[in-house]
Amino acid sequence: MGTPERSRPHPGPEEGVRHGRLSARPVAVARTASSPEPGVHRLDGRALLSVPPAGAAGPLPLAVVLHGAGGTAEQALEWLLPQASDLGVLLLAPQAVSATWDVIVGGYGADVSRIDAALEEAFSRTAVAVGEVAVAGFSDGASYALSLGLANGDLFRAVLAFSPGFMAPMIRHGRPRIFVSHGVSDRVLPIDECSRRLVPELRESGYEVTYEEFRGGHQVPPQTAAAAVRWWISQRLGHGTGDVSPG
Repeated sequence: MGTPERSRPHPGPEEGVRHGRLSARPVAVARTASSPEPGVHRLDGRALLSVPPAGAAGPLPLAVVLHGAGGTAEQALEWLLPQASDLGVLLLAPQAVSATWDVIVGGYGADVSRIDAALEEAFSRTAVAVGEVAVAGFSDGASYALSLGLANGDLFRAVLAFSPGFMAPMIRHGRPRIFVSHGVSDRVLPIDECSRRLVPELRESGYEVTYEEFRGGHQVPPQTAAAAVRWWISQRLGHGTGDVSPG
């Protein structure tokens, strides 16, 4: 018989960047002396921060917006900027270190660190509403938004996924609400292989999912972007979840 182990129980594995975990958290009051002026600002962590026009009552909701493969932070802002400006929402658009997000090209790491740094800076410069942070993305960015959103549901209370291809969370925390849209004629990420597979999996796992199909291809139609932002903000305004019927 072997000698019984006398040491203390081994601690569980530490969750961190390589698991897709983010550590930045909002504070109700920004730590800087003054908030940035309305408009788009470039942050040190290779990201853009869009501040809505003056007059929006803070603290404000914030959405991290992730571009598609080969895309840019500037392009990511364009999808939600009109709705965000109208509704008083902050947008944070990071630029991927490579042509697309790290988990797609080798595993979580550099982009998780970059997004975390951008969030820290955004939280320090603006008053972000605690519990009203979302993550959104298109194409590869949507796949990454789902992956990070499920791993960080204690930070991201909502995920807006426009035409996702997959999800790959290593761990899961929290229970974010999820909005998924997809074009029925998408030839880049075919709907049958992607969203029509992902949405049932999410629902079977207990997530609340609002799903919209639209006539079109691999794109974010303006009306779909508007519906997604209204769906997200509806909880803040007390209008329920705002289910969207397939189109």
